[in-house]
Amino acid sequence: MTLNFNAFATAPRLLLEADLQPLQGTRFQPTGFPDLGAAVYEGPDGEQMLLVESAQSMANRLEVVCWDDNADDWVGPLKGLPLIKVSDKNGEPLTNSVLESHRINSPYILEGKDKSVFEILKSELAGMEEGRVDIRRLARVLMRLDTNALLHGVFLAKKELAGGRLRMPRAISAFIEARQVKVAASGGVKNDSVNPSGDTSKGFGNVPFARDEYVSPRITAYFNLDLAQIRASGLGNAANNLLTALALYKIRRFLDEGLRLRTACDLRLVELRATQPEHCEIPGREALEEALPGLIAECGELFAEPRITQVTYEK
Repeated sequence: MTLNFNAFATAPRLLLEADLQPLQGTRFQPTGFPDLGAAVYEGPDGEQMLLVESAQSMANRLEVVCWDDNADDWVGPLKGLPLIKVSDKNGEPLTNSVLESHRINSPYILEGKDKSVFEILKSELAGMEEGRVDIRRLARVLMRLDTNALLHGVFLAKKELAGGRLRMPRAISAFIEARQVKVAASGGVKNDSVNPSGDTSKGFGNVPFARDEYVSPRITAYFNLDLAQIRASGLGNAANNLLTALALYKIRRFLDEGLRLRTACDLRLVELRATQPEHCEIPGREALEEALPGLIAECGELFAEPRITQVTYEK
């Protein structure tokens, strides 16, 4: 199937909003932060607001829904996209550039005895130790080795690589907020039927605890795709279309399958809409799944062969 990318050809951003609600009941558990707990804050109009899921967490969730753990490969429509896989010294799968926290800058890729990827980067990105960084050159290397990094963003923080200045901002970002939130206070107890008065510091005894969940009349997921940044990479229309379709597929799959954020935070999609460009039609998941293999094939000349760059990690 051919997708219509005309609406994205000149727009600087594609902005989407997804209305969500708890799958069952009314309560939900937000993300928590050390020494802070739930991120409750006052909005500009005085509303009590809550950060349900942070941009950092959402970036990782948009990757996870694209990966098939059982097959140790992309999900079906994305097969053929380049990536870097890491094996241990026994040849067993260890990690990969899609799931690693720092993606291609992962220490398992660049810090082990196997320096093959580091040498590729050093060779292909040489000559930028001084002066302006050539972002288009970086984009070509990422497209070839780890296409997904062009959407997720990357920071190659090594002095040997342009003095540690090679950065690609996220092209797709997301977060989830709730408005007019109220605390749903509850609690429980960890029961010890053998020794209720045992030493709780060692895990024994009955331990009562308080628990705060929240209710809200409006939970919204926000997605921002930087179309201008994708075009500025200078990779051509075929690559622009592929990256746009890949980003939309991540969003669609996350909203279909990735909304169980925590044990007590299982959400469902109510409505997805585009706020910029206005009246923009958002392709459905089936249309994207049908189109993506062809879009990947059109970009074959921009990819490494073989598509999987293999690295062995040893300290």
